[in-house]
Amino acid sequence: MTAIISENFRILNAKNFLESLAEGSSLTEATSDERTKTYFFVGRPQRWSSYLEIYNASGSFQVGERIFVSGAGYSVSSTPFGALVEAVFENVLVVTNIIPAASATPSMGATISGNISNTTAKVGIYRYGTDETPVRPFDNQTEAFEIHNDMISMKRIASDQVRAVARRYNWNPSLNPKFDMWRPDYSASNIAQVDPDGSGVGLPSQNLTNAKFYVINNNYEVWKCLFNGTSESTPTGIVASLEPTTTPAPSGSGVYDSATGIFTEFPTVANGYVWKYLYTIPTSDVIRFLSTDFIPVANNTIVQTLASAQAGSITTIIISSVGANLPTSQLLFSKILGDGTGGIVAIQTNSSGNISSAYLCNSSGQRVNISGSGYSYANIILKNGYLFSNATLATPVVVAANATGFISVVVPPRNGHGSDPISELSAKRIMANVRLTYSEGQGDFPVDNDFRRIGIITNPKLPAPSLEFATQESLSGLYALKLNNVSVGFVTDEYIKQEISTGKFAIGSVVSWIFDEVPIGQTASSGILKYFQEPNTHKNNGVVNKFVSDASKLITGQTSLITGNIETTYSTGGAILPLSGLSFINGLALPEIAKYSGDIVYIENRRLITRAPDQIEDIKLVIEF
Repeated sequence: MTAIISENFRILNAKNFLESLAEGSSLTEATSDERTKTYFFVGRPQRWSSYLEIYNASGSFQVGERIFVSGAGYSVSSTPFGALVEAVFENVLVVTNIIPAASATPSMGATISGNISNTTAKVGIYRYGTDETPVRPFDNQTEAFEIHNDMISMKRIASDQVRAVARRYNWNPSLNPKFDMWRPDYSASNIAQVDPDGSGVGLPSQNLTNAKFYVINNNYEVWKCLFNGTSESTPTGIVASLEPTTTPAPSGSGVYDSATGIFTEFPTVANGYVWKYLYTIPTSDVIRFLSTDFIPVANNTIVQTLASAQAGSITTIIISSVGANLPTSQLLFSKILGDGTGGIVAIQTNSSGNISSAYLCNSSGQRVNISGSGYSYANIILKNGYLFSNATLATPVVVAANATGFISVVVPPRNGHGSDPISELSAKRIMANVRLTYSEGQGDFPVDNDFRRIGIITNPKLPAPSLEFATQESLSGLYALKLNNVSVGFVTDEYIKQEISTGKFAIGSVVSWIFDEVPIGQTASSGILKYFQEPNTHKNNGVVNKFVSDASKLITGQTSLITGNIETTYSTGGAILPLSGLSFINGLALPEIAKYSGDIVYIENRRLITRAPDQIEDIKLVIEF
């Protein structure tokens, strides 16, 4: 059995994603899933490192020692995998300086040894990563939980922040001299001819999606190529010479017909290009969604009312074979046959009985850009009884029995050219443009740290007891402590500890530290510490313990050695505290989202993105369906 996933399926998914941002009732968002609540999130404040899971350890590995895959014939200097231990956690080693090459990988279940501690252990999952080479995301539940654990904050995506996008092809004769034309029948036996990315590498496209059949001009107008000069003698088309534009110069730059939205190089260039105007990218979309690789897709309601955007309107014919033995040196006319009506073509022959030119016309014989409508299939017969000496098709012309020739009729998209730009440009990708402005959301987005992961999550929920769908514009994914008696600020990314009972510790990683505001001349000694917890590096005896509201149990920074006491009487009564974006009870604040709620639909691991109090980030995400 053979089957394919249609490109239309991917385009439909892109359309559905766009529609989901505005569907349903906004009055019942919190209790209804009619409208998808979609959020952009940032996470991973800690740097990318190489993690090696271990089990069955005979002892404790030491920071600074070299580990290596051990066994018969292997040593520290002769091993398929070795590394330097940077940090030691329960069942996890953070390693660096991978040998014999950065690409070296230990086999699952292999035995490793430490060259100082002589500890041995079995190898579990290994993931290589550095801040220059982020780890590749995995699409599984464990990865999803990790993403939730170090998620910093999220911002809701509105419908005006997302557009369908298509690949960008600029009007640049030196880089893009030739274009494919729009055709409904690209396949393995009828391939597009133009190299889409200009690399000269790879096979021509076997489908319309990857054909280079449209262009953005220098006025941000998007044009679709209806004809590229293809003929029997030029099967791959000719070089485009005139930039399509809705405002051509008085002469020598082609003809634009506003009634049909069609620009033609004729008569400046014989057998020249024909372009269909689709839309002009709005200025706001140019700023927010135009990139070096993609153009945003927009509708033009005026274009969608033109005759060219009506079902089955014929705009293009191709002389596939000039034939022979046709009536010589005559202008002939023929009806476009099929399930539509009104289509007429004019055919000029030469003295040898070959077709020298052909064009669409009306019943008066005048050249037109559109002829007929309602066609889902169409053809032209060049035989006796089908050729006439006038456009009214009233006077037949005698045609020899051995006459040959073939004119192909290009049937337009189902609803005509320009009726549905997303489908016509095969826009199976969407771009989200999210702007992070300072510490917006009353401090939901900290400005004193960085992040290395971005993504999209749908339908996250608020924490218990609510567990309703989140609808706020921004949300914090971090825990926080209100501390006093702090002499110097905690260091971002350092570990913090609290001994909650004898030998039992709560451990976390600092994301942000902000001193409280105090009058000029005074020194602050209290502030808010935001942190996250996750199992790989924050377990204590197999459990990630929560920090407790107890002023006698110090919070200690493991790098800075700074200490602080929790302000156990500090509560905000459910109100969101400015600069932190959180509400506190007895000096503790929980994330504003229920952990592990919502569906993560897009993940992108990046090099670090540094934030600053006076900085705005414009982040563009492109998702392909």
